[in-house]
Amino acid sequence: MFKVLWNYGLVIPVLFNVFFILSSAALAAEAPDLSELKSGVEGLSPSIATQPESNQTANLEVTKRPDYLLSQEPSLLSQETFTEQDDSLPQVNSVSELSDVQPTDWAFQAIQSLVERYGAIAGYADGTFKGNRALTRYEFAAGLNTALDRINQIIGSSTADLVRQEDLDTIKKLREEFSTELAALRGRIDAVDAKLGVIESQQFSPTVKLTGRVQFVLGSLFAGNNVITGQRAPRVVTLQDSVTLRLNASFTGKDSLGVTMGGGNIESLGQTRAGLLGTYDGRTADNANLTRPRNDLSIGGLRYRFPLDSKTQVNIYALSDGANELGFTVPINPYFESSLATGSNGISRFSRRALVYQYGDAGGGIAVLHRLNQQFQVGIAYSAPNANNPGANTGFFTGRYLALGQILYTSPEKNFRAALTYVNTYSPPNAVGLSGTNFGPAAGSNLVNSTVAGTGTVANLYGVQAFYQFSPKFAMNGWVSYGAHRYLGRGDGNAMDWAVGMSFPDLGKEGSLGGLFVGMAPKLTRLSSNVDLGAGLGQADKDLSLHIEGFYQYKITDKIDITPGFIWVTAPDSNANNPDSLFAWIRTVYRF
Repeated sequence: MFKVLWNYGLVIPVLFNVFFILSSAALAAEAPDLSELKSGVEGLSPSIATQPESNQTANLEVTKRPDYLLSQEPSLLSQETFTEQDDSLPQVNSVSELSDVQPTDWAFQAIQSLVERYGAIAGYADGTFKGNRALTRYEFAAGLNTALDRINQIIGSSTADLVRQEDLDTIKKLREEFSTELAALRGRIDAVDAKLGVIESQQFSPTVKLTGRVQFVLGSLFAGNNVITGQRAPRVVTLQDSVTLRLNASFTGKDSLGVTMGGGNIESLGQTRAGLLGTYDGRTADNANLTRPRNDLSIGGLRYRFPLDSKTQVNIYALSDGANELGFTVPINPYFESSLATGSNGISRFSRRALVYQYGDAGGGIAVLHRLNQQFQVGIAYSAPNANNPGANTGFFTGRYLALGQILYTSPEKNFRAALTYVNTYSPPNAVGLSGTNFGPAAGSNLVNSTVAGTGTVANLYGVQAFYQFSPKFAMNGWVSYGAHRYLGRGDGNAMDWAVGMSFPDLGKEGSLGGLFVGMAPKLTRLSSNVDLGAGLGQADKDLSLHIEGFYQYKITDKIDITPGFIWVTAPDSNANNPDSLFAWIRTVYRF
């Protein structure tokens, strides 16, 4: 494609004459037919100066914002919604407003005339003109639109001097010179219109969007024993799958109705005591639903979000995955969290969420979010895992519940966020949830997930989480959580976890992601002397167990990525007598 150099003007020797036209209604009849030329550039950018540089970074926040940074469907109160993005370029009223145009520049007088006499040039938002960038003939043709608009304004005002014949001749020559480009533009626009018509006729729904994800997981245990039997766990290579579909609809353009369906046969490394390792330690994140047949498609999420006003959002859900679907704007742990759109990042459940978010289970509830200002957001939520069950010790208000409050801070640069979280939760006696336990984080040691038979359990949970993006290619996150358990009528116990994660966006290839994670999975640190959770009276977890995880999510295309990774757990079940376990897998994700 032919290009000319954009040197401080609109190809000054030619367009200066165009912008210099001072016409009146008296010569309107003699002026060339501008409608034909104008129709060719209709819909294009109103000024060549408004065309962004191809290599210009639009935002330098957490900045590239790869797909996996947005781990869940954006909340209606997302920070991106709060921030008014004004990409329009301001009109320049004086050449002195352009910081990169100097009186010594060869084109200074021409630019000064175009700006201050005719108002025909716009500048970039940073106050520059960027006169040394190249433009295409198509951009040049688009720029003529500005000149034509200005000419029509002058003709319509009937206040200017007569149009000079040489200026009219210049316009005619320009129209002839760019006739090929204008015809090509019209053809491209017609082709786009035709394609748009096909899309509109064949789309799933004008108001409903369907997205999906398919995962294949090739994995195997390489080391480790079953902590209950003490026997060597099988080393069997498996190939497993999962499918997730989500329908998103909006009735007003501001609300959102989401329905999530899925199924699969991924067996978790550590999900129940009956699992491969006999412990919740090392539990993978994408395991199949324990209460459903394998590869059986079922509804896994149902929620409706709507704004009360510009600062407040309500999230009502009939079915959700505990605190993960409570409607909070952004995850504190973005590079390890998962989403339907991007597939999973972190391999384990523990690497994605702190203990304070883990005690929830699938069920119904409501969350209310309120933005205090650009930096602070508060939220409260109430969730009842057995809200649909009318039996004893169940229901929305009389069964197990989780009440959560959180304050979230996001820095003005959006490269730092932190949250303080409090949860109060209650589990009635002898109830069992979808995660295999009706109390506890469903991750970490067996004791921290245990209750006393026939006794209700209450917990107060406290969490501090933080994330910092040091550069576009390196970020860290971490958290500390503490839980105070009360086994009603029996005694108390304490739980704790902590973790540090490192993320490497664009590692090896743009869009790819590397992650390293180290932490102490949830464990029972103290137990009253008169309480027995299965290990003996007053027996809490004995030893420090470390969860070490790494993955590399390699982006093959925008819709496909492959992620090799591993989970290494030292002293599984927080017992140094248990040999370390090591699990590796390769996950392939297809999105549509």
